[in-house]
Amino acid sequence: MRLLDLVVLAVYLAAIVAFGAYFSRSQRTTRDYFLSGKTLPWWAIMGSIVATETSTVTFISIPGFAYATNFTFLQLVVGYLIGRLVVSTLLLPGYFRGELVTAYQLLGERFGAAVKRLVSGVFVVTRSLADGFRLFATGLVLAAALLATPHAEALVRGWLPGADPTYVVLVLAVTVIGLATIAYTYFGGMTAVIWTDVIQLAVYMGGALVAMGVLLAQIPGGWAEVREVGGAAGRFTLLDFTFDLTRGYTFWSGVIGGAFLTTATHGTDQMMVQRYLCARTEADARKALLWSGVAVFVQFVVFLLIGAMLFVYYTQHAPGEIASFTRDGRVQTDRIFPYFIVNHLPPGVVGLVLAAIFAAAMSTLSSSLNSSSAAIVNDFYQPATAGRRDEAHYLSVSRVLTLTFGLVQMGIAVAAISFSSRVVDEVLGIASFTNGIILGVFLLGTCTRVAQPAAFAGILGGSAVMLGVKLGTLVSWQWYVLIGSLTTAAVGVLVEALTAGRRRGASES
Repeated sequence: MRLLDLVVLAVYLAAIVAFGAYFSRSQRTTRDYFLSGKTLPWWAIMGSIVATETSTVTFISIPGFAYATNFTFLQLVVGYLIGRLVVSTLLLPGYFRGELVTAYQLLGERFGAAVKRLVSGVFVVTRSLADGFRLFATGLVLAAALLATPHAEALVRGWLPGADPTYVVLVLAVTVIGLATIAYTYFGGMTAVIWTDVIQLAVYMGGALVAMGVLLAQIPGGWAEVREVGGAAGRFTLLDFTFDLTRGYTFWSGVIGGAFLTTATHGTDQMMVQRYLCARTEADARKALLWSGVAVFVQFVVFLLIGAMLFVYYTQHAPGEIASFTRDGRVQTDRIFPYFIVNHLPPGVVGLVLAAIFAAAMSTLSSSLNSSSAAIVNDFYQPATAGRRDEAHYLSVSRVLTLTFGLVQMGIAVAAISFSSRVVDEVLGIASFTNGIILGVFLLGTCTRVAQPAAFAGILGGSAVMLGVKLGTLVSWQWYVLIGSLTTAAVGVLVEALTAGRRRGASES
């Protein structure tokens, strides 16, 4: 990194923190802190939804996916669109029937406080783990850029003799990104999170488009060459009708599995549901959700096009550079786009695109902190205190919890430095493991009349089956939510039928 890049990045992070502090003036109650007083326009919520489901991994991995394969990832995005239709029809109306702050309060009304606390607790734990590792992944990008700066390693060794420069710089990167995210989320609450998401959406899409423009300019034949070479290599293949449960990104796993995945993530995950509850009306929330699907589709088309262009550029015009992101004879696809950014973008633009990468990550992390705090305050702390404390107290607790979850995620990110990438992948896969079970409980609450014992049985049955699928089969993760949700719902319905029959028999005798 050059000085100008560092300045651009530093100014961006400072501006985001100041932006969050600005909104602290309007925070008087937990309703303001968690729901923005239900005054936000639908288009801002739409932008926040898109930014939240886009992480650093998405920004660097999707171009790598298209470089190595094709456009079949869009089959999964079609599933995302179908899932949004299901959420808007089946689940969204329930969130606007009362004064809810968390998705899990709806389960509390249906099954009682025990089920609410269990599901809310699962959300908080899995969210903290997954986003701690996302923070680690973002730190890797910043650390790599800093270590590429001349004399960086010598400087670290001069300050800390005997220390591993890579470890030190990575901890520094995680700390900087983590503290910046904590600061604007702590002060500004959900209002700052959503408006910052809108800005960060513009930043990371702007950064992606700038990188695309620079990349296209370095391909002599322009779009015509990209279409010809990419098409001949099968990089624009869109559909794959192979039916194989062990394969991902087929038509069936993408459309069906993606629909179930989005129904879970956008219909039962507090991080998304909390955004709908910030809308003025149910109609506004529905509009934000559905239009976000269109925006996400366009976004992924841009990322995939970048990947196809990278394939054409490196195979046709810079084949000697491929060795720079190849290890043990295999191209490391996640390194391709970052490598191009660092080595081919002009000074200042590198800082802009790195800011875009951090924007994608910070959007998800800030949402995680606020939604986790909302879950603990509304699903655990307020019921435990019977709402006897004043709003100032609950607002203070909400901010302390935001800080606490931020520090926890930073701790997880630092701990992840010592883990292998396989462990990281496993922990990130926890979300797919639990999302189906949680969706199954919501289906039981929305579509059936089962009682609390049957809901608990469904959770246990779904967990057991998913454990077997994950540890004992090669089934693609794209089927996890479908399997987990249908198993949970089926076990709950079966147990309810058996216990209801026994209750009728006992009453008759």
